[in-house]
Amino acid sequence: MKEDFLHYVWKFQKFTTSQLKTTDGQSVKVISVGQHNYDSGPDFFNAKLSIEEQLWAGNVEIHLKSSDWYVHNHEKDRAYDSVILHVVWEHDADVFTKEDSPIPTVEIKSIINTATLGKYRKLFSKKQQWIPCEPELPYVESFTVHNWLEALYFERLQQKSRHILKELEKSNNHWEAVLFNLLAKNFGLKVNGDAFYSMAQSLDFSTVKKCTEKQSELEALFLGQSGLLEGINEDGYFQELQKTYKYLVHKFQLSNDEVVMPKYFRLRPPNFPTIRLSQLAMLYAVEKQLFSKVISTSKKEDFYKMFGVTASAYWDTHYNFGVVSAKRKKKLTKAFIDLLLINTIIPLQFCYANAVKKDISEELIQLTSSIDKEENSIIKKFNQLKPVARTALHSQGLLQLKNNYCNKVKCLQCAIGNAILKGG
Repeated sequence: MKEDFLHYVWKFQKFTTSQLKTTDGQSVKVISVGQHNYDSGPDFFNAKLSIEEQLWAGNVEIHLKSSDWYVHNHEKDRAYDSVILHVVWEHDADVFTKEDSPIPTVEIKSIINTATLGKYRKLFSKKQQWIPCEPELPYVESFTVHNWLEALYFERLQQKSRHILKELEKSNNHWEAVLFNLLAKNFGLKVNGDAFYSMAQSLDFSTVKKCTEKQSELEALFLGQSGLLEGINEDGYFQELQKTYKYLVHKFQLSNDEVVMPKYFRLRPPNFPTIRLSQLAMLYAVEKQLFSKVISTSKKEDFYKMFGVTASAYWDTHYNFGVVSAKRKKKLTKAFIDLLLINTIIPLQFCYANAVKKDISEELIQLTSSIDKEENSIIKKFNQLKPVARTALHSQGLLQLKNNYCNKVKCLQCAIGNAILKGG
């Protein structure tokens, strides 16, 4: 038995209300259960009750045992002086306020709805399943699931916003620099994300801006700071970039001592750091006002045009310096741009809109719903249980659900878990 289950029982009145009495026999009628409090303090604020026909307004505290009141030292905390009812699973001790006034207590283990209790025990008894509600999920209404996924998506955006705000603080509120740092990290994907991010962090964004007139300078800057222009190589393009980078080091007093070296191991050639950094350089060379365009754009097709850049011409026949390959333009794919939209652009738009007090929820829903769902093991498993993920909004919501609710067994704070408990 968990305390949050008792919160659920009280919130939705899953007990025989006609038999609700205090431990000393006084009848209780619930007029309002109050507002559920997820922070410190009593569990429900501003409840309204009638105890023996006497109207009361105040807070409700919930425990598994009455004695938990003293275990948690509530008798010493003035925040609990306004508690008008103590709801417990088992009454094992009388409870008093700081001034020794008795607090009415209700024990609910004998009057709780047996069907609800049975569903709760069934939901939390399966320890070996991928998610606690695995057998029940297919039968939950799709409308309930999709509504919850939309809420979870915005919860995920709020979570990502906290990271963006930290980046903003580090950059002295320079939104363009934050965009550059986040894009660099995402251009590196999982394998080189940290390496590319360290490269971006090693540069003042003003340096990047000063090099945007020449794509070759930006490419030399990014590759050089990443440690990819060190040593000796007979390749002419390598030598050209190396010479440019040495000039930039002297001009801007650059250092890459703390930059993490990118990896090639287990990467497909299109994801080689040489290709991705060249594409990033081309993006900033082509889009001089990238941040303002990113913030003002709302259609997926417009983003495809904006980010549809190619690596420089040398990379048409190379993936690495000095090694010739079949000729092929190294253009950012729509699938790659989708990842940038999901992981960087949309979270930044959301965070920026909040900062300027603008509501763009509907625009973000439309944009994210126009992007195909992500393909990973979590999304595939959910879709095997119940085919609900069709768009990026759904897949992002499912990732939030799995990581923040299912893995932490927070079923009672989950709309799906609540639907299962309420169901027939």
